[in-house]
Order: sequence, then structure tokens, then C-alpha cells
Amino acid sequence: MTHSASTYQYGGHIHGNGIRQHYLRYGGQEGERAARSAILLIPGITSPAITWGFVAERLGRQFDTYVLDVRGRGLSSSGPVLDYGLDSQAADVLAFAEALGLQRFALLGHSMGGRIAVRAARRKPCGLTHLVLVDPPVSGPGRRAYPAALSWYVDSIRQASRGMTAEDMRAFCPTWTTEQRQLRAEWLHTCYEPAIVQSFEDFGRDDIHADLRHIAQPMLLLTAERGDVVRDEDVAEWQGLAPLTQHVRVPGAGHMIPWDNEQGFYAALGDFLGSRVD
Repeated sequence: MTHSASTYQYGGHIHGNGIRQHYLRYGGQEGERAARSAILLIPGITSPAITWGFVAERLGRQFDTYVLDVRGRGLSSSGPVLDYGLDSQAADVLAFAEALGLQRFALLGHSMGGRIAVRAARRKPCGLTHLVLVDPPVSGPGRRAYPAALSWYVDSIRQASRGMTAEDMRAFCPTWTTEQRQLRAEWLHTCYEPAIVQSFEDFGRDDIHADLRHIAQPMLLLTAERGDVVRDEDVAEWQGLAPLTQHVRVPGAGHMIPWDNEQGFYAALGDFLGSRVD
């Protein structure tokens, strides 16, 4: 099937949990989308909402889709006065759903966004139907460290703050397309360094495994074949704590799964959310 029209609707801001939250909306509620849960897409540690636009465009064909700028990223509130802990991030997501009056919604979180989704789900919000967790860090107190260096994030943010090109970004993202590197080079400066540092350090301080047994909604755990973020033994532990969890490994993909194998990412979603992504 050929699709040419964009599903992008608009960008906007709401006030929720005491901050300004920026988002991008795709799809809308017309037609069959009205009968399905909306999707709240929560990006990872240094991914402003716009960098997930190519995924949201596709999701928008079947779902009313909202991509969030997590606090301290993109066009949402930022600065030294905010708390960038996991609990505050989770509260932001639930306040966002409430502000928009969403009656039924699913959370789709990548990396840090997956951890935010888990913590939000533990609070048993009204209207939450499904969770999709995309290669979430399974680190925590006494657990294996997250397999990335903080310097990778900090160095790239500082360079982006001075100004960088797509070619400059190649040193950090060598497998990405020119378009992908250009977009990241344009927006990475909006990631507030102290927020990124706290989120990274919290990977080792917050144990989301303690949240899993409190979640009643079905979960889909999508993990990368490459990258070592979620190992087989991690999947087994996760499913032991949350038996309603389905698991799919996406072949040929590293941690940034849709960037490495976009079609494989959509195929892995299957019909878990109520419709396949075409």
C-alpha cells in the first residue's frame, strides 16, 4: 500500500505537573483510530520529540499518536530549578494524559522512556491499556551497569551547543543516515546537560524491577539483537516478575532500534496495540 500524505497534525504545549510540556501530534482520532488507544511515545535520554517524527508518522496511520518532549529536552520546561528524577518524569506523563483528557492510551517508551513508562504504570493510572518498552536499561542498584559512557552524551551535547554539522555528528552516530544525523545535530543542544547527567546516573540508582509486579496491563518488551542493553537472562527475570510480558528481539538492530531496522521495529509491534503498522 502506498502512503503519501503526512499524518502530522500539529505541535503544542500543555501545562501539567507544574511545567510546560511540549508535544507533537500525529494521526488524530478520525476513522478507525477513534476506536483504538492513543499512543503516548516517550523518547530516550537525549532524543527530543522531533527526532521520533519518522516513527510517529507511521504510527499515526493507525493511532492517535503524541510524541513527548521529556522535561529538560526539546521545547519542554528546562533549567536548574526542575527535578529530573524518574518519579517526576513519570508524573509528567500522567499529567499530560489527564490534561488532554485521554480516555484510553498506551505508553510506548524507548530506553529511558521505557523506564518512565514502567514507573508511570505502577501508579495505576485510569485509562492505561498497554505498554511497549523498547530496549529499556535494566540497570539499577547492585545490577549490571548500563553499557554506555556518560561522556558520549555530554561531549556530543557540548559540541552541539557550540554548533555542529551532520558530518560532525558522524563521530557519535556513524551508522545513521545524513538526514538522521542532521536532525540530531540541529536539536541536541536542547538537551539540558544536568538533566541528562541525572537521568544517566539514575539508571544505576532506580530499580524498575520493583515496579513490574505492580503493573496489571499487558506489556510488550522489544529488545535489540545488538547492543547488550537487555540480555536473555534479563528478559527471563522481567517475564518472571511480569508474566503478561511478551518479548520480541528485533534482528539486525542496536539500541536505537527504529534507526537500525525500522521495518523490523514495526513488524515486532505486530497487532499488540490493536492494529498492525502499515
